[in-house]
Amino acid sequence: MVRRDRKKPTIKRNDSSQVDQEPRQQSCAETVYEPPVRFEPHPSPDPVKSEWTEKPIRVYADGIYDLFHFGHARSLEQAKKLFPNTFLLVGCCNDEVTRRYKGKTVMTEAERYESLRHCRWVDEVIPDAPWVINREFIDKHQIDYVAHDALPYADTSGAGKDVYQFVKSVGKFKETRRTNGISTSDVIMRMLKGYNEYVMRNLDRGYTRKDLGVSYVKEKQFRVNMGITKLRQRVREQQEQMGKKLHTVAKTAGMHHSEWVENADRLVAGFLEKFEEGCHMMETAIKEKIQESLKRQNSRSPSPSKMVGEHIVVA
Repeated sequence: MVRRDRKKPTIKRNDSSQVDQEPRQQSCAETVYEPPVRFEPHPSPDPVKSEWTEKPIRVYADGIYDLFHFGHARSLEQAKKLFPNTFLLVGCCNDEVTRRYKGKTVMTEAERYESLRHCRWVDEVIPDAPWVINREFIDKHQIDYVAHDALPYADTSGAGKDVYQFVKSVGKFKETRRTNGISTSDVIMRMLKGYNEYVMRNLDRGYTRKDLGVSYVKEKQFRVNMGITKLRQRVREQQEQMGKKLHTVAKTAGMHHSEWVENADRLVAGFLEKFEEGCHMMETAIKEKIQESLKRQNSRSPSPSKMVGEHIVVA
C-alpha cells in the first residue's frame, strides 16, 4: 500500500516475509534495495478469531498505487485476509491531490484506478480518495477497519502528525507489513539506471526522439552507440563462429587444437603479408594510371594564352 511522507525503515535485504506498502515520499539519498531472487509465499497477518458472518467486514486500504506491482497486491492480500468474510475497499488519490502532497506520478489517475480494479483481492475501488481519513469518510463508506502498516506517516497536508492518527485513536486500525525489495520508487530507480539502454531500445523499435524527450544531438549519439553495439555483437559472433570452424578443421586434419592455432596464425600472417604487398602494388598501379590520364588531358587542352586569344576573338 502506498501512503504518505515518512522515513523508510531499515529492513534486512533478505527478509522476504515483509509486505509492501509504498511510502508516499522518499529521499533520493535512500538506498535502493536489490530485490530478492525469490519471494516466498506471503505470510498473512493473524486473522481476527471470529466465526463466519453473513455480513462482511468492510476493510479499507488506501494509497497512490503508481506502477501497480506485486508489493501492492501482497499488501491488499493481507487486508483481504484479515477476517473470514472481508469486503475490501481500496481508495486511490487523484492526480491533483497526489501532486500537491507527494509529486508527479508515472501513471494517470484513470490508469491507477483501472490497475486496482484488476487485482483479485479488491472488491471496490474508491476514486478521489482523501489524503487524510476522517469520521465523515468512514461513516459514508461504512468502514469497519482501515488496513495499513503501523509506522506513522507524516501528514504533509498539515492536518496532523500522522494521517492515520484518528483511525488509530478510535480503534479501527489493522496493521499490515511491507514487502522488502519492491516499491514504485525502486522500479523507477531501476529504469533511471538503465536509461540509455531503454532509450536506444525504443529508438530501435520506431519511437521518435520527441516521443522519448531527447534532443537531436542526443538522438544521434544514441544511434551511433547502437551501431557500435551491434557491430561489437557481430564481431563477437564472427569470432565464435571462427573458433568453431578452427576446431572443426583441426579435428578433421587430425591436429591438436593448439598446434592448429599456431599454424593458423602463421598462415594468416603470411596471407596478410601477401595481401598488403598486393594492395601496395594495386595502389601504385592506380596512381600511375591516374597520372597518365592527367598528362593526356593536359597535353590535349590548349594553353592559357591561346584560350585568352580565342576569347578575345569571340568577343
